[in-house]
Amino acid sequence: MSERNRAAMAIINEVKCARCDRKYSGVRSRCPYCGARRIGRGKYSEDSDNAKGKMLICVLIIGVFAVAAGILLFSTPNDANAGNSEPAVSDPIDDEPEEPSLIVDTPPPQETPEPTPVVQQEVLSVQIQYEGRPLRWENEFSLQKGKTLDITAKVEPVTLEADVTWEGTNDEIFEFSNVPGVANAVRVLGIEAGTARIIARAGDKEHVVTVRITN
Repeated sequence: MSERNRAAMAIINEVKCARCDRKYSGVRSRCPYCGARRIGRGKYSEDSDNAKGKMLICVLIIGVFAVAAGILLFSTPNDANAGNSEPAVSDPIDDEPEEPSLIVDTPPPQETPEPTPVVQQEVLSVQIQYEGRPLRWENEFSLQKGKTLDITAKVEPVTLEADVTWEGTNDEIFEFSNVPGVANAVRVLGIEAGTARIIARAGDKEHVVTVRITN
């Protein structure tokens, strides 16, 4: 061994093997004589101890990975759900804008117009007729006993719908009755020979006719 190597070996401390009690350079991690592994000054470890140490380290590493995997497993779904979660939909009823209250202006009461007064037409005249013609003698006609005669009352103006009333002065001489289906008409029946009057009235007008009943 050269002087330089010897000087270097003198600088490096020697250690004593805990198994075979021999000294060797502190640079070595194993005893060159018995092969024991040096774990500290004067200490060594068996291979079985190294295996246990390695197993313990592996168990620790696996535990760390298991804890990390558990954290990721429980945290990832929440994050995914948070990313994919849809925005909360509020109740559409609550979001609907309130309808503005309708203020209805009450219209002022309108004055009811007074109805136009109807001009009442006056009866100008009433005339007793036979078969739509004036009587042969304007104020008199003859009728045999037991016979009948239909007479009507014509009211002027013709557009006026006036009610005509009839009156006989002696129902022992003749009698009268309404003609079915004919307005303002009566049927005169002679009863006894004699003379009596029949009167047709409409409004304030009237027509008096003498009725002569003969045998």
